[in-house]
Amino acid sequence: MSLAPQLLSILVCPKCKGPLEYRETAATLVCQQCRLAYPVRDDIPVMLIDEASPL
Repeated sequence: MSLAPQLLSILVCPKCKGPLEYRETAATLVCQQCRLAYPVRDDIPVMLIDEASPL
C-alpha cells in the first residue's frame, strides 16, 4: 500500500519546510534540500527530525 496522493501533496519537511519525495521501495520521504530521509512505518509518515536518517 502506498501513501495517498492528497497526503503527499500537503506534507513538507519539518526542518526546512521544503518539498518531499516519496520513495515507495525504501518506504521513506526524502528532502533533497536537507539531505534527510523520513521513515514511513505501516503507511504512516514519521515526521520527526530525530527519526530522520541522513542520505
